Amino acid sequence: MDFNVKKLASDAGVFFTRAVQFTEEKLGQAEKTELDAHFENLLSRADSTKNWTEKILRQTEVLLQPNPSARIEEFLYEKLDRKIPSRITNGELLGQYMIDAASEFGPGTPYGSTLIKVGEAQRRLGAADRDFIQSSMINFLTPLRNFLEGDWKTISAEQELRLAQTEFDRQAEVTRLLLEGISSTHTNHLRCLHEFVEAQATYYAQCYQYTLDLQKLLGSSNGEMFPSAFVGNANTQAPTSSASPSAATIPVVPALAGPCNPSTSSVAFTEVSPPSSGTRKARVLYDYDAADSNELSLLADELITVYSLPGMDSDWLMGEKGNKKGKVPVTYLELLN
Repeated sequence: MDFNVKKLASDAGVFFTRAVQFTEEKLGQAEKTELDAHFENLLSRADSTKNWTEKILRQTEVLLQPNPSARIEEFLYEKLDRKIPSRITNGELLGQYMIDAASEFGPGTPYGSTLIKVGEAQRRLGAADRDFIQSSMINFLTPLRNFLEGDWKTISAEQELRLAQTEFDRQAEVTRLLLEGISSTHTNHLRCLHEFVEAQATYYAQCYQYTLDLQKLLGSSNGEMFPSAFVGNANTQAPTSSASPSAATIPVVPALAGPCNPSTSSVAFTEVSPPSSGTRKARVLYDYDAADSNELSLLADELITVYSLPGMDSDWLMGEKGNKKGKVPVTYLELLN
């Protein structure tokens, strides 16, 4: 190892001078170094910035990685200057479990096909979560760490000039320049904070869109997975109180008299007229694309007329707008009084 003897001797001399001055100040034999009010204010502001930066940094790390063991492992990898291993997120793991389960249960079954759809959505949510964490680590946490491990260490070292009367003037000027740079540090942190919030907004927008797509996908395939086997006949009674609330509020059209032919038991929606006193108005909450000719496409915020038919699944209603009619999912509607 290459030792610089002159530097070592110089550092030892400075330390000895500071120690002597500190001792004399304590004993009242030397004049204590005084700092002007502006310099004291800069020191106080720098201390406050350092303390709050540490708190924000720690809590952001907890937000991005709630597992304490994983945080300790990442800290060790960072100190050893080694690449942190890529981890699969909980959402991706859940999605993979669902897809694997669907493969075993049979992807052609209603449960298996739904597991695949939900699993793929969960994997996309997990991938968005991982992208959000990586973006926040690079654009938000790294600048905060650089400040604490770089500028602040320099400022802390320069604060020792209180104990070095002989080098006070030179060190005070250097420290003053660094402390006056705190304003630019705040500006840089503000920019990083905006990027963090934008990344978080993108993440939650992706989560909402993926979940909404999944909801629409499940709604469009609901009729295929659960075919209607309860078509009304002459003995069909109105739904009891155990039916879902949304379906119970819509009057049921009386069934036609006479036995039902099993081959023609399903109702032709385009040929059935709405009951004279059983219709209600409903507001559409989300856009909906009809999956087949028996369904009605919807646009958010439009008003339509809805009613129930005998034997219909409680999750569906008949809807009309203009001269068009067809099945609409109840979850996409807000029934109006």
